[in-house]
Amino acid sequence: MDAGPPSGPLTSAEVKQLDSTLLPALERHHLRLLAHGLRSLQAAAGRRQGSCPDPDSLRCWLLAQPPVAGAEEFAEVFLQQLQHLAVQLETIAAEQGCSPLDLSLDQLVLWARRQADQRTSSTTPTSPSPAASQPPGPG
Repeated sequence: MDAGPPSGPLTSAEVKQLDSTLLPALERHHLRLLAHGLRSLQAAAGRRQGSCPDPDSLRCWLLAQPPVAGAEEFAEVFLQQLQHLAVQLETIAAEQGCSPLDLSLDQLVLWARRQADQRTSSTTPTSPSPAASQPPGPG
């Protein structure tokens, strides 16, 4: 059952693609935020290649969006979040050898998988500590 047109910058198919990654919840959530930010920045720039829009252009675009119109405090917070996401996307794009707005969702998924692999491999205990392997004493 289709709920109708998407209310955000991601299409229903893109949301399904992100949700089907089987990533741990933390990485999947971060991936959704990055994808939402990427599509928002692309919409603000009016293109899907090149660098991210400058803060003034981004602010003008954001204030022109109907869901944000009249909510200037929210718009400022959202603007800060988009700028933070732009920095993250610039870092990911540099690793990929492309510009931030050139990133594809597939590239973001691969990046998120690497992040998940790094996080889980660095937090997997190699052996239990001696205290953890002893049964608790009488209480």
